[in-house]
Amino acid sequence: MKKGRWDLSRRSFIKAAGLACGYAVVGAGMAKKSVAAVLDLVGLRQQSVYDADADPRKYALRKSQENPMVKTLYAKGGFLGEGPCGHRSHHLLHTQYKDKGLLIRALKKKGIELSL
Repeated sequence: MKKGRWDLSRRSFIKAAGLACGYAVVGAGMAKKSVAAVLDLVGLRQQSVYDADADPRKYALRKSQENPMVKTLYAKGGFLGEGPCGHRSHHLLHTQYKDKGLLIRALKKKGIELSL
């Protein structure tokens, strides 16, 4: 029987399968090491963030309601003296949603396609 390019004997198949398994084992070992290194880096980053949060010299004002500038803004006679739920603060600090679906459909009728 004439052997073509991909006709493998049983012995050749076992050799090829052994090589493939060997590379898979080595690759999995390398993947484990890289995942462990990334997780170690994440752990170091978390610890540094926790340490920075715990240091009162770095973050003296941890809550916005304790910030003296915010207290001045919302104080009686201040810029937002009505309080955080007042009309002016609501107007300045909140956004409004406008449905633009009708405008997009009108543009599509005219043959204009928008790409995002």
